[in-house]
Amino acid sequence: MNLILLGPPGAGKGTQAKMLIRKFGLPQISTGDILRAAVKEGTPMGIKAREFMDAGSLVPDSVVVGIVEERLAFSDCHRGYILDGFPRTVAQAESLSATLLSKGSDIDHVLALTVDKEELLLRITGRRTCKVCGVGYHTLYDPPTESGTCRACGGELYQRDDDREETMRRRLEVYDLQTSPLVNYYAERNLLRTVDGMGDMSEIQQKLVTIIESKQG
Repeated sequence: MNLILLGPPGAGKGTQAKMLIRKFGLPQISTGDILRAAVKEGTPMGIKAREFMDAGSLVPDSVVVGIVEERLAFSDCHRGYILDGFPRTVAQAESLSATLLSKGSDIDHVLALTVDKEELLLRITGRRTCKVCGVGYHTLYDPPTESGTCRACGGELYQRDDDREETMRRRLEVYDLQTSPLVNYYAERNLLRTVDGMGDMSEIQQKLVTIIESKQG
């Protein structure tokens, strides 16, 4: 079962991916993780990626797709995988499709989590992290102590720059620009499965599981 998980920052992709991994025993393929691993290990595509990174340039689609292709060749992907954070553009999606088809494979489902923008802002901007032990909190959903310190160690909490409202709004704008054409691309190929990402995490998980199991059946 080959899956792509789409969703804006704060949609709950990470939480749902972890649940799906446990449920189906599929590896999660995160583009950022495998890019760093390929560079560190000095794979052929990792070496190419380092050349661009050292020059301060963006890693081109051809190299990113090559790194994904290297990772999908690992034995743990033979039963399937969950792609998280890739593809980000239609060009990457087209390259991925061509690569998979050349190997007699394809994507089974593109699972897109949709969440209201104001809810996304609420989820992200409410995050707080302990400076001492790194434990995470949320001002509404998982608040720290009344004094605003870490419940685990009493450490001071802070808000990451990425979680500030101005930064978050920019991230959502970029996501919308990149992903709207991608959503249409997969919808036209009857691969897109849209799931409401609002509400209880276990209920959202069951919707995803139902979609996946319907394909298996």
